Amino acid sequence: MEKQILNDVSKILANKNSKVHYVKVAPDSDEHLKVWLKEPTFLQLEQAQMKLFNINMDERDLSFDMKEVYQFLWDAFVEKTEPALGALDMMRLNPYVGAQIKALLPDPFSLGQVNEDLKVE
Repeated sequence: MEKQILNDVSKILANKNSKVHYVKVAPDSDEHLKVWLKEPTFLQLEQAQMKLFNINMDERDLSFDMKEVYQFLWDAFVEKTEPALGALDMMRLNPYVGAQIKALLPDPFSLGQVNEDLKVE
């Protein structure tokens, strides 16, 4: 069976335009934080996965650092916020707002998975 070859490479590239999201600032508030997120690329997701592991070969130590992962995700995918927040502000977000932003950010540990049924001979 003849396979159709892709003609438009833009179909497989990450979108350059960011997408706006609204995050409630509190459960009982009508105020929102506006967050613009960029679409991830394959390599950015791979980089995010590697940020989780801290390997020290001299001490034969392996540790995990979720803070490093979320710092990378913020820097890589949050284009801007309104009002403006920086990476240090992200570290101080309350759990309600932080959980909403976390849900919007790409999950580097699930998006990179390839279903065996999708592989083509």
